[in-house]
Amino acid sequence: MTTLNANQKLVLFDGVCNLCDSSVQFIIKHDKKNVFLFTTLQGETAKPIISSFKIDTEKTDSILLFTPKRRLYTKSTAALRIAAQLQFPINLLSVFLIIPKFIRDYVYDFIAKNRYRWYGKKEACMIPTKALKVKFLT
Repeated sequence: MTTLNANQKLVLFDGVCNLCDSSVQFIIKHDKKNVFLFTTLQGETAKPIISSFKIDTEKTDSILLFTPKRRLYTKSTAALRIAAQLQFPINLLSVFLIIPKFIRDYVYDFIAKNRYRWYGKKEACMIPTKALKVKFLT
């Protein structure tokens, strides 16, 4: 399984989803502390994490956040914990963690279930530029 430095976190995302791709680009742009690395749910790096946490990728419409302490966050919790690490004022979104998870995840699931219809789907995962390649694990 992937080993992360104490200050790194790994974002696992759907590599063929346009909304997910845009979200990754947004995170990269606002990750001034250089906290996040990325891998697709379809990639080799994700396989042992997915297996270890018994994630069914056929049923998971979620961004995942894997931490150095081997914690895995899903859905709205992952998104809000990512936001907490980004620059101000984006980090203020983490205040929504006080809302019960079942409410947050209901909204998250609604968006996730409609993401391909609303934002489209790619034929293949994005290929990072040379400058960003260091942030992506295969």
